[in-house]
Amino acid sequence: MRIIRYKTKDSDEVHVGWTDGEQAGPIMGDVFGMFRRLEATLSMDDVRLLPPVHPGKIICVGRNYAAHAEEHGAKVPEYPLLFLKPPSSILGHGGIIRLPPQSAQVEHEGELALVIGKRGRWIATENAYDHVFGYTVANDVTARDLQRKDNQWTRGKGYDTFCPFGPWVDTEFSPIDRLVTVHVNGEMRQMASTRDMVYDIPRVISFASTFMTLEPGDLLLTGTPAGVGPLLDGDEVTVTVDGLGTLKNIVATEVRS
Repeated sequence: MRIIRYKTKDSDEVHVGWTDGEQAGPIMGDVFGMFRRLEATLSMDDVRLLPPVHPGKIICVGRNYAAHAEEHGAKVPEYPLLFLKPPSSILGHGGIIRLPPQSAQVEHEGELALVIGKRGRWIATENAYDHVFGYTVANDVTARDLQRKDNQWTRGKGYDTFCPFGPWVDTEFSPIDRLVTVHVNGEMRQMASTRDMVYDIPRVISFASTFMTLEPGDLLLTGTPAGVGPLLDGDEVTVTVDGLGTLKNIVATEVRS
């Protein structure tokens, strides 16, 4: 099942729903608990997709593809290198990535992401998948110059709009050996299989849970392949995970109000 959050063209009310091909329908109840689906009668052309969940925290894995670590002259970490992005950075499919005036080098980082569905601490690797609600497509947008200048990653990774993800969460998707590709204005920039991850999904979930409780709705980005590159005003960036979907966003310079 593919879970979405959306608004209709004639209302600002936020709905939680599901998709059936080119149709959408509402969901009643809690998608992380008891719920029921109502009939999918709304055309997907008549909805505006929002980030499919609103995470309490966004956990990201750095240098989880060896070739990406190499392109930055960095070593593969001895254990999963985790950092956080603020929930204020989320952006939905079709939203505008804003280039902040403080940075001259904003880059894309396409990734497979997952949503936690079951609360847990000290999760064993063999039980990790039991805590996954579903999977989505993400872009860990990064102000690379600020990341290097600050010598830590909060500012460079944390700007508003720097965590696009969607269009949905797929609860039946298998993440094994899936291609992750990124195109900017139709030009391929990144491509690798999830089998190339240094630390697989169970290892990352288990490691994260050794020092923080994972909660339903938490978003976990699993790392980006080699080939990261610049995003400029007017660009269209798409991130595709084979069999899961495509996340599309436009890039524009932020105008200070």
